[in-house]
Amino acid sequence: MKSRLIKKIILPLVTISAVLASSVVLAARYPGIPAVTDADFYDDGVPSDEKVELGKQLFFDKILSGNLNDSCATCHHPMAWSGDGLSLPVGEGGRGLGITRDTGVGVDAIHERVPRNAPPVFNLGAREFIHMFDDGRVTIDPDPESISGFISPAGNQLPAGLDNVLAVQAMFPVTSGAEMAGQAGENDQADAAAANILAGPGGVWDLIAQKLQEIPAYVEMFKQVYPNEVFIAEDITYVQAANAIAAFEARDWRFDNSPFDQYLRGNRRAMSVNATKGMLLFYGRAGCSDCHSGAFQTDQQFHAVAMPQIGPGKGDNLPGYSDGHDDFGREQVTGDANDRYKFRTPTLRNIALTAPYGHAGAYNTLEAMVRHQLDSVESLHNYDQSQAVLPATGTALDDIDFIVMNDAVRRDAIAAATELDRISLKNRDVDALVAFLHALTDLNAVDLRRDVPATVPSGLPVWD
Repeated sequence: MKSRLIKKIILPLVTISAVLASSVVLAARYPGIPAVTDADFYDDGVPSDEKVELGKQLFFDKILSGNLNDSCATCHHPMAWSGDGLSLPVGEGGRGLGITRDTGVGVDAIHERVPRNAPPVFNLGAREFIHMFDDGRVTIDPDPESISGFISPAGNQLPAGLDNVLAVQAMFPVTSGAEMAGQAGENDQADAAAANILAGPGGVWDLIAQKLQEIPAYVEMFKQVYPNEVFIAEDITYVQAANAIAAFEARDWRFDNSPFDQYLRGNRRAMSVNATKGMLLFYGRAGCSDCHSGAFQTDQQFHAVAMPQIGPGKGDNLPGYSDGHDDFGREQVTGDANDRYKFRTPTLRNIALTAPYGHAGAYNTLEAMVRHQLDSVESLHNYDQSQAVLPATGTALDDIDFIVMNDAVRRDAIAAATELDRISLKNRDVDALVAFLHALTDLNAVDLRRDVPATVPSGLPVWD
């Protein structure tokens, strides 16, 4: 009896000591894992309060949309942790918020669904995020002769004066018929977007600026934030709006005080024993850090990992097909077939809050996502379609959700491109990895109700 009692006491202590000792080894072996600081963010983490407040009002204001029926927050809402909780967003024309949002039926049905998952916005104000969108189509332009300083789908139409890539990203949802502009024939903004007239008089961004110029409260806010640029209403531009939106996202949705952050700053008790074991696996034999490296667990590169392709697709076609339901990812930007099915490595900060996962939101649980990474080909071919989070009310559009996944030829093409080797882990190892991923969540991000304004200057409703 005494011997068994000693074992019950001593063995757990030995296990804990071994894990903590391994943590010291980890720090020595991986000195490149830095703690996040203010200097890692734009404006050294402190943009002006006035600019942030203007950005918040604009982020929630449907005045930016063509039909005045959705906002940036529609697909990136605090109540859904800067996403929407769906595999694929329902943008223009949808009804409801988050997982309750639907596609409508009959004459009220939406025209199209957004083909990629709405990614979380957490920590995107960090300077290291030089690519925006899953395919990286927005990035910094190394050409010193560049007018805007950025590479984007707008090409030479992108104006000068944008603060950073996060601000550039904010220029584009308002130009998308599926997201915010609406369909050609419905409004001037949609017509301009359909004709690819983005800049200049009558362009999408000019039309939005005109709407803002007509709202006295916005005019005063813009004057306060941009005292050397805005003297009268007509001085307001959408570039200024995008810069303010980026400032709001960068400051209010920065979260870098997770248990893992506390661990990196010297508190070796910040994470549980199981999470610490998961960290050792993550940066060790599980191979996760091969791609999920750095302060934000991303190498900022693009990789093919055999992610399931669900939804309407991005307009690409595998040879022999013409329905546009494929998504070639990075190849759409580079034109290089070697980039087919590659997507940006996502940051894992606050990952426990931001399901579904993947460029098409294919996985709804962290465990399913982890298991996919361990055996991506097997997971792809045996994809559980119940993992998809679809709109509450559907239309005929839902019939296209699994066209690619139900086609062995298309699945084989995705599988053949994977860069991942099969890794064998025990169930308890998977549990430890999931525990570590939870330790990447800053508890201050759990309740974001404070970020939702009661009203916006346009007077349009914020919630419905």
